[in-house]
Amino acid sequence: MFSISELCCMFCCPPCPGPIAAKLAFQPPEPTYKLTPADDTNIKYNLQLYDRAEWQYSEREKSKIEAFFTRTSRGNLITCTYVRCSKNAKYTLLFSHGNAVDLGQMSSFYLTLGSQINCNIFGYDYSGYGMSGGKPSEKNLYADIEAAWQAMRTRLNISPETIILYGQSIGTVPTVDLASRHEVGAVILHSPLMSGLRVVFRNTKRTWFFDAFPSIDKVAKVKSPVLVIHGTDDEVIDFSHGIGIYERCPKTVEPFWVEGAGHNDVELHPQYYERLRKFLSVELIK
Repeated sequence: MFSISELCCMFCCPPCPGPIAAKLAFQPPEPTYKLTPADDTNIKYNLQLYDRAEWQYSEREKSKIEAFFTRTSRGNLITCTYVRCSKNAKYTLLFSHGNAVDLGQMSSFYLTLGSQINCNIFGYDYSGYGMSGGKPSEKNLYADIEAAWQAMRTRLNISPETIILYGQSIGTVPTVDLASRHEVGAVILHSPLMSGLRVVFRNTKRTWFFDAFPSIDKVAKVKSPVLVIHGTDDEVIDFSHGIGIYERCPKTVEPFWVEGAGHNDVELHPQYYERLRKFLSVELIK
């Protein structure tokens, strides 16, 4: 994390948000997949998963994944995958993953998640992750999810009211940003953080000008229904962040506080899929 000298400098000579973001958030793994052109058009690509991706299904199941590149407003080509989990799915999740995985590692989970809750899943890799170009940064996060959103709207013709934004950990940052600017079907925030400095300094009560990821200041602008999920024993992003985000959301449903869960095991809870199904099939219909 931070040394004493770095912490002192933060307040005596506060840096710009970029270095804080890089120090706190981005741990891209060695790529666990590659894309190869499916034809001469360079529009569709075949997804090749390495052993590190730990694919849990058959090759036939992998055919449900459509892979392609899209370009962000900051000039980076990022990888996108569209997982067709259900022929009669009402919703498509725009999934923003955590900070230490890529699309290859997430592919099995996306297929499982979509099958369990009857949704299709649109995933993307942040700049500097997997086969996405550029470097990870806070500004790139926002450009990345905007490009993913535009690809869903234009390439796949998916209507905004049927798009559910799902952010996990650092993925809640671009999710909140997009949701504050676009009205969507709903938003799911899984282990969200209020801001970067609040992760390091739990007693921080305001957003300083050099803070990174100020989701706490954006979430009040989210007009869509929001489900907040957080483990009560989260050792990375304290449970208080989930509470803080929940309390600032104007349109929330009952939160899902997972008793005894940490940062990386919430989805292993037996009620995880049940709670998501209730949100999508009951609470969004009211």
